Amino acid sequence: MIEPFAKPFYITQPLLPDMDEFNEMLKSIWASKQLSNNGTMVKQLERDLSGYLNADYLSVFSNGTVALQLACKVLRLSGEVITTPFTFAATTHSLLWNNLKPVFCDIEEDTYNINPDLIESLITQDTTAIMPVHVFGNPCNVAKIKQIADKYGLKIIYDAAHAFGVKVDGKPISSFGDISMFSFHATKIYHTIEGGALTFKDPYFKERADSLRNFGIKNTDTVLEPGTNGKLNEIQASVGILLLKQVESEIENRKEITNYYRQFLKDIPGIITVNDIEGVSHNYSYFVIRVDKTEYGYSRDELFDKLLEYNVIARKYFYPLCSNFQCYRDYPSSLKDKLPVANKISDMVLSLPLHGRMQKEDVEKISSIIKAIHEG
Repeated sequence: MIEPFAKPFYITQPLLPDMDEFNEMLKSIWASKQLSNNGTMVKQLERDLSGYLNADYLSVFSNGTVALQLACKVLRLSGEVITTPFTFAATTHSLLWNNLKPVFCDIEEDTYNINPDLIESLITQDTTAIMPVHVFGNPCNVAKIKQIADKYGLKIIYDAAHAFGVKVDGKPISSFGDISMFSFHATKIYHTIEGGALTFKDPYFKERADSLRNFGIKNTDTVLEPGTNGKLNEIQASVGILLLKQVESEIENRKEITNYYRQFLKDIPGIITVNDIEGVSHNYSYFVIRVDKTEYGYSRDELFDKLLEYNVIARKYFYPLCSNFQCYRDYPSSLKDKLPVANKISDMVLSLPLHGRMQKEDVEKISSIIKAIHEG
């Protein structure tokens, strides 16, 4: 009999800066008397992140959703944008907030990413862009997506919310597409409590993004266009500066935990894990399994409920599909027969607890619970 965890074992735990270092940062901010409006900390964070991500140009924002919304504005998109249904709600909502029509493309079964072989069939005269997602930090087929975009003159915005620090054949994930968006929410491997960033190759895009995040104001006498308030504040920026020193260690710890999971779960019937992709430097942002009810004996939903009895708080990422939300389900591209793989995967996936403070014993216990549930 396996005893439940004494306290809820949550899906993640935020990385936190050293308190003494953070207090020194706060003293500096208090002395400056500037809490927002592109202060010293924000400028330093943008420089530090540009270096870490090898980005030509970078802007930070109050959150990733605002960043994604403004990315569409920066590129002046219109009409239709091809995207994935297997993602967090913010991806698709950012399109609708810009009066853009999301067109859903089915996903690959092995990576959970948008299937590039299906994109071309969805392109119409109204298509202006593709918005793929590097799901769980696993990079999309960036080469094939670029070929399609170039052929049809489409823009590419990558939702890289999960892909901070990921590289493909040594190239940073930020180097692909016209714009990439990174989320710095507290649940991510790197965060600013709340926050986000856009990376660009074109300096004009950064200039416009910086204006849009500040109400469209260029200077004290000039307002260029309707913008919004998407600014990151100094206190959150200081957290980001400090955590950038810890992120490599966090990734290494998560890699170790991920390998323990793979080791302990490999012989459990019906539990399918995802392996590393050759040529990719992963960040191990999530540990996701697929549950095959026929082999495991229980469905994903049943396993989720049983884990709760042991105080293990897993998550059904991503369920339901965006295409099944009430606001999108009547779109022609949302029909289930158009998205067979996405609907299948959405009913099978379960994200297990993963963060850098976990111990081998924690992983072994969670895995043992999953095995015990199977064995009944």
